[in-house]
Amino acid sequence: MPGINCIGILTSGGDAPGMNAAIRAVTRSAIYSGLKVKGIYRGYKGLITDEIVEFKTQNVSNIIQMGGTILKTARCKEFETPEGRRLAYSVLKEHGIDALVVIGGDGSLTGARIFATEFNFPIVGLPGTIDNDLYGTDTTIGYDTALNTIMECVDKIRDTATSHERLFFIEVMGRDAGFLALNGAIASGAEAAIIPEISTEVDQLAELIQNGFRKSKNSSIVLVAESPVTGGAMALAERVKKEYPTYDVRVSILGHLQRGGSPTAHDRILASRMGAAAVDAFLDDQRNVMIGVKNDEIVYVPFAKAIKNDKPINRDLLNTLRRLSI
Repeated sequence: MPGINCIGILTSGGDAPGMNAAIRAVTRSAIYSGLKVKGIYRGYKGLITDEIVEFKTQNVSNIIQMGGTILKTARCKEFETPEGRRLAYSVLKEHGIDALVVIGGDGSLTGARIFATEFNFPIVGLPGTIDNDLYGTDTTIGYDTALNTIMECVDKIRDTATSHERLFFIEVMGRDAGFLALNGAIASGAEAAIIPEISTEVDQLAELIQNGFRKSKNSSIVLVAESPVTGGAMALAERVKKEYPTYDVRVSILGHLQRGGSPTAHDRILASRMGAAAVDAFLDDQRNVMIGVKNDEIVYVPFAKAIKNDKPINRDLLNTLRRLSI
């Protein structure tokens, strides 16, 4: 670990339950290894505006159960420019920060990769996103909590759907990935999931109406990923009204409900393991990698792979959903 005495931590992009558990794990693992830790507020914006505070072990006490991120998060157009990144680098140097842990999704790790390359700066990423769309890890921090939130919401909506014999489209997050929609549909006993990964292959709405919506059922629930590829729940509902007017259709958009809440045990454990592994990566002289979990083992995934490669949907899960929705 040549030259690393102080690690900076920031959270960036959309918040995800478990980010605080990751901040806690990085902080305490680093202090345990004799390193200093500094928290950077408001993501990359805080790097440029110099919102940096030294963290001791008590700074991360009693946060493992909290949703959101104590470090806050913000969008930062300045960091997208070479001038902004140069300013961020000078602020890091002023604070004696030798390495950086970035907790966030695809966009956040893309920024980390560019910065690390430009300044030869050691960065380790943690996959903090409810979408579960980063390649190289079986699951991301926040995904399990969001999935459980979706399941609980759909359970409640089903009561109304059944009472009124309606077709409900429930829109969930996942602009480019259908993991929440697909697994949420299986977990909640929904009839179908409309996801971006197969929208170019089949007309999912037509297939649903022809095969999935049985007359023997007095209601039907369909989870829809919010992607522009699927059109979203509102657009699908409009199609049903025009093309299949016999159906009484309703829309429910879960929105930011999915981001909030106390993280599940799974997310707390995952974030804790990944946070500790980030410090281990620096100790092993690793850099420009994302910490992932494959088959319950910690792995180091190069930024280039984590960002550029599309994470494939499990086709077996699609078949399972179809079989169970009859």
